Amino acid sequence: MQGGLSRIKLMRLFGLPLAATLLALLLALPALMVVLNLLVPRADTWAHLASTVLPGYLWNTLLLGLAVGLGVTVIGVSCAWLTAMCRFPGRDFLAWALILPIAAPAYVLAYVYTDFLQFAGPVQTWLRAFTGWQAGEYAFPDIRSLGGAACVLTAVLYPYAYLLSRTAFMELSASSFETARVLGQGAWGSFYRIALPLARPAIVAGVALALMETLADYGTVAYFGVDTFSTGVLRAWFSLGDPVAAAQLGALLLAGVGAVVALERGLRGRSAFHAGARRVPTPHQLRGWRAALALLVCCLPLAAGFVIPLLLLVRLALQEAEPGFADRFLGLAANSLTLSGVTALLAVAGALLLAYAARLRPGLLTRIASRTAGLGYAVPGVVIAIGVLVPVTQIDRGLSAWLAAQYGLAPRLWLTGTIAALVYACVVRFMAIALQTVEAGLAKVKRSMDDAARSLGLGPWRTLLVVHAPLLARSLFTAGLLVFVDVMKELPATLAMRPFNFDTLAVQTFNLAKDERLTEASVAALAIVVVGLIPVLMLARTVNRRD
Repeated sequence: MQGGLSRIKLMRLFGLPLAATLLALLLALPALMVVLNLLVPRADTWAHLASTVLPGYLWNTLLLGLAVGLGVTVIGVSCAWLTAMCRFPGRDFLAWALILPIAAPAYVLAYVYTDFLQFAGPVQTWLRAFTGWQAGEYAFPDIRSLGGAACVLTAVLYPYAYLLSRTAFMELSASSFETARVLGQGAWGSFYRIALPLARPAIVAGVALALMETLADYGTVAYFGVDTFSTGVLRAWFSLGDPVAAAQLGALLLAGVGAVVALERGLRGRSAFHAGARRVPTPHQLRGWRAALALLVCCLPLAAGFVIPLLLLVRLALQEAEPGFADRFLGLAANSLTLSGVTALLAVAGALLLAYAARLRPGLLTRIASRTAGLGYAVPGVVIAIGVLVPVTQIDRGLSAWLAAQYGLAPRLWLTGTIAALVYACVVRFMAIALQTVEAGLAKVKRSMDDAARSLGLGPWRTLLVVHAPLLARSLFTAGLLVFVDVMKELPATLAMRPFNFDTLAVQTFNLAKDERLTEASVAALAIVVVGLIPVLMLARTVNRRD
């Protein structure tokens, strides 16, 4: 009897941290498997890749990252400064509208701009009709190029730098600018010498997020024919049939993401500032041509990243009249909703377990578990797909061999190519989003409420269900919604791991666009954008409330 009570006490003491640790290890397994493949002897495929396409992968990835990083910095910081520190017509609307491009996946913009700017598209058709030029008599930039991919990714990803930079600018104190004026600094001097250094940690963090998304992108670069590490991983897996070489390429891509994270932390260092009791700077009123220029600067990225693509999608969708497409669309939507819904539920449940374990048993073990579980968001989806497929394939082989020996069952794949493996990959990829949201909500619940519940005889799990769950309802819903929308947009992991005859809206959009059936792809793409608007509009409400 005493031994049973001791085991119960041990389970209460260590059960939750142990469960959180096991969950964190499960979530970290794909990245670990990819890294371990670096220890596998390199085969002929790797030698072929290294001597032919690997330098191109490296060079294109670096150029793309540099171009997107520069574009995101210039656009994001400029718009953030204008909407935070200046007043001009339309400023209140643009302050929240500038985040709208983040609702549209980059590969959707790639498709609509290709249709709009290609030789047979409206722009070049109008140009030839207006000038009388014929094919070959004029030069027109090719959207399907590295430069085109950089422009598309910049148009979608600048909100990362914009949001964080604007928050940093709005937290500046008026006394800093008054001191700069006393020292003889004008508006530009105050911006370069005061605002930028103080906002540097936020700017660097926003640009680093954009760079991680750039390294993880597959749909845009694959459609534009730009060879990067993300396209090389899937090519090595599917075209060359070498999972080890694919995993080793994925490890190099993972190292690139790690370098971006390390660079962000290194540049940020211990930079911080504390405003304390501060006076908010009075926005500078712009008039005349200055107000018109500020309006133009802020409207251009909004138009390029959201307004024009949305109008083009609606135009293409209205042209779609293929018989039977509505039925196929409902099936694709059902697949996307199923995958996103199941992933969101599991991610929220796992995040709640990890966050609650860290609250009840704060310490090194639970802290490491939380950080390990959140690593997936920094790992590109294509790398997670490889990291999941490699161990799952090995498990399938062992399980099939055992079942054949024990029961004479024919060999088959039990896990590979199933929705369970796909859901696992998506949970690994987006657990960080749910975890951060749940942790933020749980931090608002006072510790005294836990003590009061304990004094009333409630155990940890009853306390979670009776006390915390009602208070966390909004945070849990937000976390689930964010994961749901991100899974709807996810392409590389879904493309690599989806079950046979299980296409989602994102996969169907990519496949149709790859076959140049852009009109048919527009309906599915428009549905993805509309769903993506939901959390963005929620974020816009937060921006308005803060203003």
